[in-house]
Amino acid sequence: MSNTLKNRLLIAGFIVVLFMCYKFAFAKTFELKAEHDTLIKEQQIFNNTPKQLALLKKKKQYYDSLLTKYKIGGTSLQNNLLNTVTRFSKGNNLKVVDFSAPHVYTEKSLIINTYSFTVEGHFNNILQLIYTLEQRTKYGEIVSVLYEKKKNYRKETSYLQATIMLQSFG
Repeated sequence: MSNTLKNRLLIAGFIVVLFMCYKFAFAKTFELKAEHDTLIKEQQIFNNTPKQLALLKKKKQYYDSLLTKYKIGGTSLQNNLLNTVTRFSKGNNLKVVDFSAPHVYTEKSLIINTYSFTVEGHFNNILQLIYTLEQRTKYGEIVSVLYEKKKNYRKETSYLQATIMLQSFG
């Protein structure tokens, strides 16, 4: 046997031994190391669970306070809006003439509800109602207000009606 053949056999044997070492020793070590890392991450998640639970309770309290502040109850938005308008109207000498069913429109998986209602009264009181709906409650945004001066021919008096359109996204 010549020296080159011996060297080639030695190199091939060395490669085979390296492959067997990797297959039977190193590969299992790498698997166990990866499993150990995932278990440590899971343990950290479980250790942080009480902190996350406390944080979620605080968030719930905050969101509940926002719902109370903006007068959004557990019933439908239309019912809440009607209650707010009626309550405001009683206190500010306004009359709710019409409250129509909402117009629902869907665009690119976004549902747009448009609520239309008509109130009658003085201009300043109607303006206060619009301000209340936009700033103090979060039902949506006022997209249109149509003022009409009407005349009652029997009593020979004039009055102001405003048709208000409020739009919300659901």
